Amino acid sequence: MPGALIIVVAVLMFVFAKMALIIIRPYEKGLVERLGKFARTEEPGLTFIFPFIETIRKVDVRERVIDVERQDVITEDNVLVTVDAIIYFQITDSFKVLYNISNFRIATLKLAQTNLRNVIGNMKLDETLTSREKLNEQLRIVLDEATDRWGVKITRVEIKEISPPADITEAMSKQMKAEREKRAVILEAEGVKQSQITKAEGERQKSILEAEGRAQAIKTVAEAEKYQIEVVYDAIHQGNPTNDLIAIKYLEALAKIADGKATKLFLPLETSGVLGSIGGISELFKDSKEAGKEKK
Repeated sequence: MPGALIIVVAVLMFVFAKMALIIIRPYEKGLVERLGKFARTEEPGLTFIFPFIETIRKVDVRERVIDVERQDVITEDNVLVTVDAIIYFQITDSFKVLYNISNFRIATLKLAQTNLRNVIGNMKLDETLTSREKLNEQLRIVLDEATDRWGVKITRVEIKEISPPADITEAMSKQMKAEREKRAVILEAEGVKQSQITKAEGERQKSILEAEGRAQAIKTVAEAEKYQIEVVYDAIHQGNPTNDLIAIKYLEALAKIADGKATKLFLPLETSGVLGSIGGISELFKDSKEAGKEKK
């Protein structure tokens, strides 16, 4: 009998310890109720409660997901679309989520469906399809304000799909195809235009460079001729030539000019002094000739 009593006591102590010692996970919060009244909040770890007097309720505070069922919504321009969304939430106040709402998941889901209809109902179809980020943010703000009193934080809302009717989808597909073809034509025209501009600019630069080259060549030749004339002029004046020598050189130059194919010969007007010298030379040759005859 004493042995059986010890066993019974041991079993009772084991049951008591199991009921009194509670392990709270790192992602949980424990709310202790004493005789049906809230007593305290326990943090993660090993917690002791008085069995039959106190009870503990655990709340998962990890971020979780609510899948909003597909529903039909009418946009501002009277187009019926089917919308599917996902809500990410996290419990921030375990006391509120247990005592301020009976089932916050169902409440959040119904609230999301209602506000989804309201938000999309104030937007046109094109805006709902192109402004997905804006729509997500509007829904998040509305839901977060409504669920704040439940101790729930709406971290983000994602619209998974917005499906317009088949005829609207086909029309939008044709419109997108026409828009792509239009952009392709515009890009091709811009490319041809840019190519022509580049080609014309290249031709203009080429003409400018050729003109500059010709001008530089003419300038170089002119400078060379100028240098040659200056050298000859200085050499002649430094030698103190006589009029007779100048006349002879002039005749040699005329001979070279007359040796060409030209049928006409133009003489400069400033040749009176030179022609006088030529006449004098002729007289000298004539006098020398007559003197030779007399000696004979």
